Amino acid sequence: MNERKREFRAGLADGIPIGLGYLAVSFTFGIMAGDAGLTAPQAVVLSLTNLTSAGQFAGLGVIQAGASFAEMALTQLVINLRYCLMSCSLSQKLSASMPFFHRFFMAYGVTDEIFGVSVCREGALSPWYSYGLMGAAVPGWTLGTLLGGISGSLLPQRILNALNVALYGMFLAVILPPARKNKVLMGIILVSMAASLLFAKLPVLGEISSGFKIIILTILIAGGAAFLFPVKEETKDA
Repeated sequence: MNERKREFRAGLADGIPIGLGYLAVSFTFGIMAGDAGLTAPQAVVLSLTNLTSAGQFAGLGVIQAGASFAEMALTQLVINLRYCLMSCSLSQKLSASMPFFHRFFMAYGVTDEIFGVSVCREGALSPWYSYGLMGAAVPGWTLGTLLGGISGSLLPQRILNALNVALYGMFLAVILPPARKNKVLMGIILVSMAASLLFAKLPVLGEISSGFKIIILTILIAGGAAFLFPVKEETKDA
């Protein structure tokens, strides 16, 4: 029991910066959801059940365009398919004896930022650490959505633009500290940035959807890094 509390508190402490970043970004989402015709309670339920920034923002665009449910489903599948790759990666850090229900509930909280923090944690990943991360991140995301939905369009556009980039700044804060200690990780990050730039600027590659770009780059770069720089498995459980 003491070990569970320790892991949960550690996750909660590491999740506070994520929750604060989510609070800022989801505030913007709440405002945009109101503009798309959703009520504040509807926007909150959407955030609580999805917990995906890119998917939710894209979903609002589909709603405003009056597209069909099939188009909505396909859009969400493409954009959020990267979480399957992240989950596969995190599964390598789980104990083989971990019950299914822990894996099920941990999967709900796999986001870009939570994945970044979890994968950098040394040793085996405890479900209670993940629950601590979610305990800070999920309330931040849903509360920000509620505040944004209630506030409506009261804030000036320049503040909304600043809130829009808050999530990216927080994600940099997640990946840069471990990259400074690991030259291989730093190289992978630089290669990822260069490849993302090429996919954005080259005529043919630029036409690929953002969701598929993430999937392609993740498979190529992460797969190449795993092949060239394999991590030795630990002989003992952490």
